[in-house]
Amino acid sequence: MVDLSQSGAVSPGHGRHGPGSGPGNTGRKASKKSRTRRSKRGRRRRSKKNQRNNPPPFLPPEAEEGNIEYKLKLVNPTQYRFEHLATQLKWRLQEGRGEAVYQIGVEDNGLLVGLTEVDMKASLKTLKRMAEKVGADITLLREREVDYDFDRNTRKIAEVLIRKVPDDQQFLDLRVAVLGNVDSGKSTLLGVLTQGELDNGRGRARLNLFRHLHEIQTGRTSSISFEILGFNSKGEVVNYSESRTAEEICESSSKMITFIDLAGHHKYLKTTIFGLTSYCPDFAMLVVSANTGIAGTTREHLGLAMALKVPIFIVVSKVDLCSRGTVERTVRQLERVLKQPGCNKVPMVVSNPDDAVTAAQQFTQSTCITPIFTLSAVSGESLNLLKVFLNILPPLSNSKEQEELMQQLTEFQVDEIYSVPDVGTVVGGTLYSGVCREGERLVVGPTDEGRFLRLKVGSIQRNRSACRVLRAGQAATLALGNFDRSLLRKGMVMVSPKMNPTICCQFEAAIVLLFHAKTFRRGSQVTVHVGNVRQTATVECLHGKDELRTGERAVVRFRFIKHPEYLRLGAKLLFREGVTKGIGHVTGLLPPFQNHDQNQNVDQNLQEH
Repeated sequence: MVDLSQSGAVSPGHGRHGPGSGPGNTGRKASKKSRTRRSKRGRRRRSKKNQRNNPPPFLPPEAEEGNIEYKLKLVNPTQYRFEHLATQLKWRLQEGRGEAVYQIGVEDNGLLVGLTEVDMKASLKTLKRMAEKVGADITLLREREVDYDFDRNTRKIAEVLIRKVPDDQQFLDLRVAVLGNVDSGKSTLLGVLTQGELDNGRGRARLNLFRHLHEIQTGRTSSISFEILGFNSKGEVVNYSESRTAEEICESSSKMITFIDLAGHHKYLKTTIFGLTSYCPDFAMLVVSANTGIAGTTREHLGLAMALKVPIFIVVSKVDLCSRGTVERTVRQLERVLKQPGCNKVPMVVSNPDDAVTAAQQFTQSTCITPIFTLSAVSGESLNLLKVFLNILPPLSNSKEQEELMQQLTEFQVDEIYSVPDVGTVVGGTLYSGVCREGERLVVGPTDEGRFLRLKVGSIQRNRSACRVLRAGQAATLALGNFDRSLLRKGMVMVSPKMNPTICCQFEAAIVLLFHAKTFRRGSQVTVHVGNVRQTATVECLHGKDELRTGERAVVRFRFIKHPEYLRLGAKLLFREGVTKGIGHVTGLLPPFQNHDQNQNVDQNLQEH
């Protein structure tokens, strides 16, 4: 055997020609070059990574419509220019129903140019003058630095919220449905937000929200209750800590958040579904306990909100009871569920005020963004982030859509019926379209026989304070004087006598069966929820199919088993029976009496009561 290490064989880098020359040297040069190339590639990758981490200095281009305005700078405008700017601000406030957001230091195409400190001060001063002229206040939401290599001066952009000072009760009203499993802390969180005092850890904050003795005894909500939280024109919280009555809160608020506190226990599920379908919430707040995570009805409530296309944000409560690791595990669990194919949501954990501002703006612009808050109602940890979010949260509909609804004939959904001493019969609900005034004459129905009865609206109350005019989309209670309460029921509508209400005993709907233990076929009975209508219906036939299984779609004809109902074409539909669940929309209405024309039916049955 020949030992190559001691023979004349050439080893790399140590040839016969010495260490400085020959093939060995070539090998070293090649390796040096490859190392240089690798280091350059590494630097390139790192620089690209840094570019990806730093957001591009652009916002989406400014939209002609909507309540967001970009301004490069507002320094010493002429009187003519100032008048033009004030008119423009008025338009943006009208578009946002009393709210507008100005981005200062941004060009119309969305380029973040930024301003020096002197120019920024002058621009904010001009904006304040503009706001005062149109009867509004400004709140600086955040300032951000824009860093350009060629400019050594620090440049900033500012985001400013402008809100109208309340006048004639025309405050912006948003409805938020509160969902979540039993004992997740829904009522306690609402008590802390609306009363202004932290909880003692034993449920003291929720006592003012309960309506029944058994709710106080068990600590569990079984009915639907409403709580209000106000924000004034400067963005400050207005609640019962400074105001004695709801009327005082309404008077000093430019924006109202009405929380619809729903039941978490499974046996009250029909009440929760009624609250979601009937009260038309703008948003849903899903409360999850940090120490139990996703449990009980949490998934079901999330699915209901998504089926009804209600934008949802999540609050992880009770973070004071568990370690940071447990909280993070619950958040990761939520993120996994939200990213699943059925949800397709993008979770966004809110950890500072800047995140809260971004979340509020992106939440309404993109349906897939889902903000997640982690807070405590006992220690008050991160509670201010939720308040910042609610303060900035814009309405889903713009002023144009609101105006179109107001031009239609009056239609009021009856959700609650009360008898009030010295007042008489009172109905609560939501005005779906049109305008309702004190003293207006309407018809209410359908009765069990399919009739509509005449009545007169007495006084109107919104958020427990008197109101003369009710506009489309607003919730209120209407006093009907001595009208017989026994003639009314939940699910009825009060409409203009000029309207031809489409009542039906049978209707067709395009549905998808979300879950069924066996098969869904003719003769099946389910509880149908369409808006404020809740009634048991029988499946009359399935078009083109004999039966349905989980996940399948079909057009189905339903028949109400008790009395006719008022439905609208295209209305969202949700049905359930035990574990059976399905969603869809109304596609066709069949008149209740086949032998009579529906117009004659309504006209002949209008009665003076």
